[in-house]
Amino acid sequence: MPGGPPPDVTGRPNTVVAVLAFAGVTVALMQTIVIPLVPRLPALLGSTPADTAWAITATLLAAAVATPTTGRLGDMYGKRRMLLISLALLVAGSTLGALSTSLAPLVVARVLQGLASGVIPLGISIMRDELPAERLGSATALMSASLGVGGALGLPTATLLADSVDWHALFWLAAALGVVATALVVALVPESSVRTGGRFDLVGAIGLSIVLVCLLLAVSKGSAWGWTSGLTLGLVGTAVVVLLVWCRWELRTREPLVDLRTSARKPVALTNLASAVFGFSMFAMSLVLPQLLLLPSATGHGLGQPMVVVGLVLAPSGLVMMAMAPVSARITRTRGPRTTLIVGTLVVAAGYALNLVLLSQIWHLVLISSVVGAGIGLAYGAMPALIMSAVPVSETAAANSLNTLMRSIGTSVSSAVAGVVLSQVTVPFGSTAVPSLTAFRVIIGIGVVTALVAAAVASLLSRR
Repeated sequence: MPGGPPPDVTGRPNTVVAVLAFAGVTVALMQTIVIPLVPRLPALLGSTPADTAWAITATLLAAAVATPTTGRLGDMYGKRRMLLISLALLVAGSTLGALSTSLAPLVVARVLQGLASGVIPLGISIMRDELPAERLGSATALMSASLGVGGALGLPTATLLADSVDWHALFWLAAALGVVATALVVALVPESSVRTGGRFDLVGAIGLSIVLVCLLLAVSKGSAWGWTSGLTLGLVGTAVVVLLVWCRWELRTREPLVDLRTSARKPVALTNLASAVFGFSMFAMSLVLPQLLLLPSATGHGLGQPMVVVGLVLAPSGLVMMAMAPVSARITRTRGPRTTLIVGTLVVAAGYALNLVLLSQIWHLVLISSVVGAGIGLAYGAMPALIMSAVPVSETAAANSLNTLMRSIGTSVSSAVAGVVLSQVTVPFGSTAVPSLTAFRVIIGIGVVTALVAAAVASLLSRR
């Protein structure tokens, strides 16, 4: 077993929670660590903007493939084992990124970092197996929120480093954090005795990977390739055909990668649907607020701020998400996770509704990011509770991984839709065109509507 024999942590649940949450935040940092570098990458790597965009796309695709696979492997062979393997991939990718001087090795590095994305659902599953019942709610809420916390706190940190030191330092920092997280897991996190065993569904893993890669490539590159181009439509068509074949295989094989019969149960299916819609909604904040801050003030609606201010405006949302974890657990304990999810989605909708009128001052955007962050923290805490209450203990990691994947698909589709709106609804500015205020309000309005749709879907869940 990687890392040696598992430790005995009986009586130290707070330590386990802290270590797993730190690992989750560390992995979430990888989603934002290159954002400050994106405008500079063509010059830094001697490549084109279209090619350097693969430094973002590669991580998205790798995460989509890895998340359900590592979850299933964790259920079969040990969640701690797969957690350590994921962190090792993170360290390897970060180290390669720190040593990269051209595009190809950097893209490979970003793929390795993306393959570590299963850490958060694996951490939630370890918590279910190891923590006492009274600690589980707040612990899983904190672990689930770590995705947003890491993303929100990572941007200002990465921006400050990118502005003051060589860009390779970002990857050295990521590698160092990965090493610390790995050491802490080895020393303090136990291996669960809950395992399914059996044979890994390699055919199912390959099939699902093809579906996800084709779908997410079409979504993320459709605007550049053309939404009606042969390549985009071909990828979507391939995804649909392979998905149908994959579903038939998963229903017929004895040990499927994804138990579709369990996933079709009303609590699981509705939670995953609400997660996808909510993922679409919550990503609007990450798309609208930075652009409003960065656009020149001469446009009439931009605030003309540097990237470091963008990070500082978004940072409070991460702290609010973390602070809402115990609140989410308390609501879940007293009223049930269904109520928590509904409240979270309504808070996000309220935040975006405020954003329709409050978008002209920096403090407006700090307030909006904090309100939306509070809603995300509540909702993220409820999702694993809903999933774990509806699946067998032996399928916890796979089910949580699928739920995480559904959120990621929602955010990816949101990014594509917002990209179309921002590129089509523009106003002239000098010799070019920039997104208009109407475009931003359209995206914010979509965020309100989709958050309300997520609340409506959640309301269909059982009150128990």
